[in-house]
Amino acid sequence: MRTLSLGLIGDNIRATRSGDLHRACGRLAGIEVSYELCIPRDLGQEFDAVFDDCIARLDGFNVTLPYKERAARRVRIDDPAVQRLGAVNTVLVTPDGPVGHNTDFTGFSTAYRAAFGDRPPGRVALIGAGGVGRAIGFALVDLGAAGIVVIDSDPARAAALAKALGPGATTGAIQAVATADGVVNATPLGMVGYGGCPVPEDIAFPPGAWAFDAVYTPPDTPFRTRALAAGADFLSGWELFFHQGLDGFRLFSGQPVTDPDAVRAALSAPPASAA
Repeated sequence: MRTLSLGLIGDNIRATRSGDLHRACGRLAGIEVSYELCIPRDLGQEFDAVFDDCIARLDGFNVTLPYKERAARRVRIDDPAVQRLGAVNTVLVTPDGPVGHNTDFTGFSTAYRAAFGDRPPGRVALIGAGGVGRAIGFALVDLGAAGIVVIDSDPARAAALAKALGPGATTGAIQAVATADGVVNATPLGMVGYGGCPVPEDIAFPPGAWAFDAVYTPPDTPFRTRALAAGADFLSGWELFFHQGLDGFRLFSGQPVTDPDAVRAALSAPPASAA
């Protein structure tokens, strides 16, 4: 049986279902998949050392918060779209060196269309300009967003993303949420180990908007609760996780996932105890 050795580099990733997803995809494809969690702090190493070790031992690996932009500087990127967005979440180890991809970009587009069809994103308040925020921002441009207001605690980072996204994007304050057609949480706030909500209680969610939370562990976040209470059409970060994972497995294995519903059913089971 063919084998694939995969992994994930990131902080605060003990609750991830990435290993379960890739093993489920592997079972359908007749591939034995191993998947390990590589947490720099727990290993007592810096990101670059962990990255080098993954290149030496694995067939490929994922990268998540807060390392996606750093990973982009360590790989060859062939896709011009991924070069522009400047963040990598999937690394293939090849004889010619590591090659970077971004399946957050493709995964968000697929998840959005599956949930909302041809509904235009409208004017979007994008909270968070890090790696996942960059991917979602570029996906929103491709989806035809009328405008994007980038909101981040680091004004320089917000300005850099708005500039990269083009003339339809600006920077703004959290108050932009109240008049947006769509609201995106691309921060870790609400995640296991972080908690909180990026939208303060005194800022109202706009009625009739759509909302997306990149956080999916736990599934019921304060952001989700606030969005649903305001009557927003809500898209869970689980859907981004699911679709980016299918795209990632295709890259790792060279095979498409032929039965996504079977993978989804497998993930409805309790998490596997293995990493």
